[in-house]
Amino acid sequence: MTSDDLLPDIALQRCKTHRSTPIARYIYTRGTANGKRVQALGGAKNHMLVLPDADLDLAADAAVNAGFGSAGERCMAISVLLAVDSIADELIAKISERMATLKTGDGSMGCDMGPIVTGVARDRIVGYIEAGVGAGAELVVDGRETEFHGGADGFFVGPTLFDKVSTDMSIYTDEIFGPVLTIARVDTYEQALALPTEHEYGNGVAIYTRDGGTARDFVSRVEVGMVGVNVPIPVPVAYHAFGGWKKSGFGDLNQHGSDAFRFYTRTKTVTARWPSGIKEGAAFSIPTME
Repeated sequence: MTSDDLLPDIALQRCKTHRSTPIARYIYTRGTANGKRVQALGGAKNHMLVLPDADLDLAADAAVNAGFGSAGERCMAISVLLAVDSIADELIAKISERMATLKTGDGSMGCDMGPIVTGVARDRIVGYIEAGVGAGAELVVDGRETEFHGGADGFFVGPTLFDKVSTDMSIYTDEIFGPVLTIARVDTYEQALALPTEHEYGNGVAIYTRDGGTARDFVSRVEVGMVGVNVPIPVPVAYHAFGGWKKSGFGDLNQHGSDAFRFYTRTKTVTARWPSGIKEGAAFSIPTME
């Protein structure tokens, strides 16, 4: 018996860290090569597009909630905000105003954000902030300078906001998995549509607009597995499938809903016919249902 024989019949991988795509690809490749059915979730870089006709207060609330909830340590966190340049300054001001009210701490005195999961993760996030500064992005709010509430020691990084981020910067390309929100300015709707479509991850995306036609066009054309319209974290309800495209997910079936039943089900097909009592003799063709 080899180690491959010990692999489970069904492999499911839900790890979400900055290294999850290589791990997911390895598990998927190893499992399927040995005849296993695999669901393997990879990395994510979720975008949120805000158009000029959107309710900017609603969009600012959504960006803060989706960007910094759970300290940004969730696979559906919004980490890139695509702002049409004509409203970018106003939107950034509204987001910054809300960020100033957030409390980061150990929870003993009440807080909005808790600690980062490990010291290694904290150092990685700080490294990305430093890389963003070094690459020329404009650091609007520096989470490294946040005042932390409570008496316990912990691995803390405060909410961080970058503006004027370009697509070649690591803070745009990589999943940081921390409380870092980046603003990428766009001139046109088509440019904004292209960015999440062309990104190697295709997990989640959102659009904020009052225009139903634009929303339908976006939903139809964007190459991302989960799409929200005026919903910042488009996690579907349990009876719909959950899962991203491209390097965000490996496998032919997603999670939740009918896909989950298919994944965990081995289908047995039974074809039966009850004779009428009249013998028709031998036949050399595939029987048909009449």
